[in-house]
Amino acid sequence: MGLWLVTVLACTGPSTSAEPTLQLRAVTYNTGTTEGLPHDTEPDDGYTSDHAVISDTYFGDGLAWLPAVGAVERFFAETQPDLVAFQEIFDPAACPDIPDDVATGFLCETWQPGDPTVAEQVMGAGYEVVCHTGKSDKCLAVHSRLGTVLDVQGADVDGCGTGARVARFTLQDLVVISVHGSSGLAPEDQDCRIAQIDAALAFADGDVNLLLGDLNTDPGRWTDLDDSAAHWASLIHETSALTWLTDIGPDAVPTYQGIVNIDHVASDALEGSCFTQGVDSAPVYEGVYFDHKPVVCDLELP
Repeated sequence: MGLWLVTVLACTGPSTSAEPTLQLRAVTYNTGTTEGLPHDTEPDDGYTSDHAVISDTYFGDGLAWLPAVGAVERFFAETQPDLVAFQEIFDPAACPDIPDDVATGFLCETWQPGDPTVAEQVMGAGYEVVCHTGKSDKCLAVHSRLGTVLDVQGADVDGCGTGARVARFTLQDLVVISVHGSSGLAPEDQDCRIAQIDAALAFADGDVNLLLGDLNTDPGRWTDLDDSAAHWASLIHETSALTWLTDIGPDAVPTYQGIVNIDHVASDALEGSCFTQGVDSAPVYEGVYFDHKPVVCDLELP
């Protein structure tokens, strides 16, 4: 599904036209992994708990295990999104510093300078990949049929790590706000997410705004547990024109670890439906590697 300019013609009488209608398929996907999964259980893809330690130590738990990279590439070839917000996608610029004896099975085993990045490889031809300022593991991929990225702005939050976990991408007809909230439930983690939420909503200043990403909190279940979840909930419903397009609330089918919903999409103008690959359909990858699942939304201007 791509960007369509739809002109409605009357069947009889003089021709009339409607305003162009924006239609797109958007995906948010945290492609990272973690040591806290049963990597030594079936189905066995060769990725073990020892590999998980290597991934954490050398690859930042970003998408780098070659069988998983191939699975994501096939997923996008089948899904054909117009834009994808990535979180925790490995930047192969780090490969020269990774020892050969730990690279077996990972992207750096064969990667050479000048080769496509992981994001470019899994998206294929026709996509432009632009990353958050100072965060090469968080990127937006945009297909040429949707346009090009005209500008990118990042929001650095003091005391919450380096680089921008929130970024604003300006396209011709759309502002995309990509979010990867800080993780953790300590008070300082919640404070970081609150500042990131404020930055994300301040970026929603276009005629059509699309916000998506890994919030690292559940604004439908954790409002009594996490101040940042309550902040999301109050702002989206009370002071922002944005509304959730993904399922939210205690009755929503959990999409993360079978417990919560932390990967979300919202907009102030676009409407449509979303599904989570691996919950509503077959998983992207049968092996035990990913801890997140991609959210896919088919959206349009009403």
